[in-house]
Amino acid sequence: MALYENTIRLKGFVGKDAATHTTTDNKTFATFELATKSSYKDKGGEWQSQTYWHHVVVFGKHADIAAQLTRGDYVELKGESRSSEFESVTDGVTIRQRRSEVRATTLRKLERPARQADDAASVEEASEVAA
Repeated sequence: MALYENTIRLKGFVGKDAATHTTTDNKTFATFELATKSSYKDKGGEWQSQTYWHHVVVFGKHADIAAQLTRGDYVELKGESRSSEFESVTDGVTIRQRRSEVRATTLRKLERPARQADDAASVEEASEVAA
């Protein structure tokens, strides 16, 4: 048994087309936003749902697959939680920021599930938020 484990497994919909980037040492990677959803029944018996957005970064051979993803694609991935720091400049002021991300180690595009009336609205809502 491992003393520490940092494993994330997500299944959801791509919010907008994936983007490809190149590092300073010419390694290619892809990024995209993934929407997942959690639902529960409240005290009144009504279903409540919350959409969560994950910034996904993919290196290596899976980056080629990720680069072809478009808004609305249904994917499953496995990876680990990471955070990265970057600087942004606004009106001449440099701000150091930290971002949480999922570093995907495996990625698989899935067939779109059969839509139910409730799920169809949720997917459309998620896509609208990402746009």
